[in-house]
Order: sequence, then structure tokens, then C-alpha cells
Amino acid sequence: MNTRTAEGIAQAARTAVEAALWAPSIHNTQPWTFGVSGDEICLRADPDRKLRVSDPTGRQMTISCGAALLNVRVTLQALGYDPQVRRFPDPERPLLLATVRVRPGREPGEHTRLLHAEIERRRTHRSGFTALPVPDPLVEALVTEAAAEDGHLMPIRSEVSARVLAALTGAAQDVQSQDRLFVLELMRWARPPGSSRRDGVPAAGYPTDPRRTQPQHFAPRDYARGHEWGMAPDERVSASTGLVALLTTAGDRREDWAARGRGAAADAAARLRVRPERRVPHPGAGDAGVAGVHPQAPVLGRGAADDHAAGVRHRRERERPPRRLRRDGLTPRRRRRQGTLDAWREIVNIADT
Repeated sequence: MNTRTAEGIAQAARTAVEAALWAPSIHNTQPWTFGVSGDEICLRADPDRKLRVSDPTGRQMTISCGAALLNVRVTLQALGYDPQVRRFPDPERPLLLATVRVRPGREPGEHTRLLHAEIERRRTHRSGFTALPVPDPLVEALVTEAAAEDGHLMPIRSEVSARVLAALTGAAQDVQSQDRLFVLELMRWARPPGSSRRDGVPAAGYPTDPRRTQPQHFAPRDYARGHEWGMAPDERVSASTGLVALLTTAGDRREDWAARGRGAAADAAARLRVRPERRVPHPGAGDAGVAGVHPQAPVLGRGAADDHAAGVRHRRERERPPRRLRRDGLTPRRRRRQGTLDAWREIVNIADT
């Protein structure tokens, strides 16, 4: 390996780590640390940023780190390198989640370049959607993206199932809101207006007064806790529930948690822009994202959510535990200069509530 190649690989590794910091994480806790040594990147979970009340097993922490790992991999591929990933390489070091060797690769394809371009553009949307339906080709593309990362994205087409999942989410939210330690932990990661912090949920990241969506309403997190924080909701264009979906994995081990994170990040990066008169040709064809996440739903018995979801999938998949409940939908994109509704309709990514 010559000096120039070594310098290029080292720079690529640093660039990949910087991209990882844009990954979605639970409450934007960013529960990871990275180390770079030569051509190797090490990803470790950061237990100091784990949610000790709501995530005692580190499941959400591992999911978040899985999303960061995908950003590393996509960035290296976009730079023309081959990321050689070893997941959970040392059983005696449980916090070491992955190592990535940076090797010379090939010129990236269009899909990889488009996916990489969306990493820094992904944002969280915690409100409703327009009444415009999510195009079937887009849903199929997102299902494909999740499957490529060992996940299974399952749209909930049954109104009854969606209604039950909304009820479970609301009940879980009510239970959690009565837990003082849970509330205090949530408040720790709620960023007040004007804060210089780079982690936590910003005050402008959710509506001041969330409106009920139709036909189902999924209870949002209450980050403001009585403060008049947030942004004004637009009831005219943000009143629809959108398409409800479950993102599942084959099992409930740490490996599956990490796969869930990679699947969410892959969907988030596959932001597709859709013209009303045009079909979506393939993942990465534009700049809109995916789904709303509701981690409250599994709190009150995963079996109930799983049983109702089973009505829209094959029996052999019934044992897949649901990782995340999410909503997909369309929102209007505003032109920055003109302040008018753009002709494009953007699918907004919600990575985490």
C-alpha cells in the first residue's frame, strides 16, 4: 500500500465517521463512539448515553448504532471503497458492535450515490401527512430497502389492524406518562429553544399543539412537557395518518436489533421525490424519505401488535417480533425563496420519536 493510498483510506474513514453522526437515533441520543486506526473503523456503543429507564437492555441503543453503521458503509461505497464489516467481532467486548476495514473498491453506482446524498438531508417529521396516498411503487421500494438489511417492512392495509395499533400506542403513552423516572429521562433529551446542544430533540422538531390525525391517531411523545415549545402545525395539509407499517426482524437478539437499525437507516436514506403524474422507478430516484416511528406500541404486549399484524402477512412470518411501528405519508414541500407549495410532493422521513 503506497503512502497516497494510505492517506486516501484514512481520509475516507474519517469522512465515513462524520457521516455516521447524521444517523437517526432514539431521541437523538447518538449513543455511539467511533475509533479510527489506519484502515479500520471501530464502532462501540456508548452506555453513558443509553436510556437507563426506557431502554435497560440497550435494545434501542443497538438499533441506533446499527443505523450509524449503515451510514459508514454507504459513505465508503460512495467514495469508491469496499467496507468489510465484522459485526459483534469479540464476544468478550459486548460494547464493540462492529469493525469496518476500508479496502479499495469500485466506482459507485447511481443508487449508492443517491443514497449517500440523502444522509445529511434526512429529517424527522412528527406531525400528520397530507391525504395523498403513498404510491405503491414507493412502498415496494422501501420494502426492498429494508429486506436488503435483513429487515421486513410490512404495510398495514387493514383499517382494523391500524386502529388496534393506534390504540396500543395511545395506551402505552398513557402508561409511560405516569412513570416519573421515564418522564424525567425524556425531558433530559428535550432540547429547549436556543440551545447550543447538538444532541437531543430540538424544540422545532415537533408541533406545539399536535392535532389529531384521521382515520387513526397515534399518540406522539410529549417533549415540551407544558412548555410552549415546537412549531405551529399546518392543519390544512397535516391531518392524515398516512400509511401505517411495521418494521420487523427474524429474531430478538442483538444482531437483529442492529439489523433493525440498518433497515431503518436504509429506508430513511432512500428518500424519493414523487411527481403526482409520475411513477417511482427505483429506490434512490429522488429526495423524499420514509416513516414515522412509534416505539411506544410494543410496550403493552408485543403479542397483541403482532397478532393483529399477522392478518396481513403469511403465517410462517408470525414469529417475527415487531421492531418499530411507523407511518409513511406525503407532505408538501415549500420553496425556500417563494414560500409557496412546490409542485413536487415530498415523502418526509421520520426516523425516531
